[in-house]
Amino acid sequence: MDIGAAITAAKQGKKIARTNWNGQSQFVVFQKGYPEGIPANKNTSEALNVEEGTVLKFRPYLMIRTVDGSFVPWLASMSDLLETDWVELD
Repeated sequence: MDIGAAITAAKQGKKIARTNWNGQSQFVVFQKGYPEGIPANKNTSEALNVEEGTVLKFRPYLMIRTVDGSFVPWLASMSDLLETDWVELD
């Protein structure tokens, strides 16, 4: 599928990935964010220089599981946007 169909699937709660990614354990998910806000933990408060517990709003974003099993917000590359090898994972 193309990136549009993949993003639609992610918004429906599916894990998505590209068949050509080197890391077979990688996948992307839709994180709905925190539109009503969530209290800042210690790491976030230090990074933003705000008091711990300050309520911060987060917009939706895509998050990737990396090869080492950690997670990070994800931004598609040009090839990710234009390829049609996207799949839904179980």
